[in-house]
Amino acid sequence: MPLRASIIEYGVGNIQSVVNACRRLGVDALVAQDGAALASQRPDRIILPGVGAIGEALANLRRRGFQEVLQALVQDAGTPFLGICVGMQMLAERCEEFGAHEGLGWIPGTVSRLAPEGSGIRLPHVGWNTLEVRDPADPVLGGLNGQDMYFVHSYAMRCPEEFVLAYCEYGGRFVAAVRRGHILAVQFHPEKSAALGGQLLSAFMKEPVCTSAA
Repeated sequence: MPLRASIIEYGVGNIQSVVNACRRLGVDALVAQDGAALASQRPDRIILPGVGAIGEALANLRRRGFQEVLQALVQDAGTPFLGICVGMQMLAERCEEFGAHEGLGWIPGTVSRLAPEGSGIRLPHVGWNTLEVRDPADPVLGGLNGQDMYFVHSYAMRCPEEFVLAYCEYGGRFVAAVRRGHILAVQFHPEKSAALGGQLLSAFMKEPVCTSAA
């Protein structure tokens, strides 16, 4: 029986590239459009993609009843979780894009503008950039140190270093990936990062289920 991965659809952006990338790996990629659907799918893995404004993304996620179900499946039951781009940013405690927004709070930290106004740094940061992976033994990102991944973003997470799995440079050093136990999130788009992105998704699908977020 193929692995079941639920991909969260909350009405912001096109998730089809993530669905296609998972299906190329032989994964049964299921789309969940609300919390009840996610709970009924009983997934082996959960992916939260994201593009666009984080305030709208968080509002839609909560409006569709995802927050409580994600708490139960990920935080309580230990289902391996991958956040992508805005899906990573939503895990922070606070987000500062077009106002202040309360994030899910799974990773202590704040999402703020990648470079200040007037810095001369062009935003959004679009294109391929090199990862600096802090833990070479990480089962998902460990083999990707020095490799290029595809980014599209204007904001980035700032959090305690104990949660930082990878950095990247664009107008200064920023957090490119975080991990807290079985909760993994990346600022870049693995589904748009060619073979290396497929390698990351394949490794994520092999993550073991655990019992807490650590």
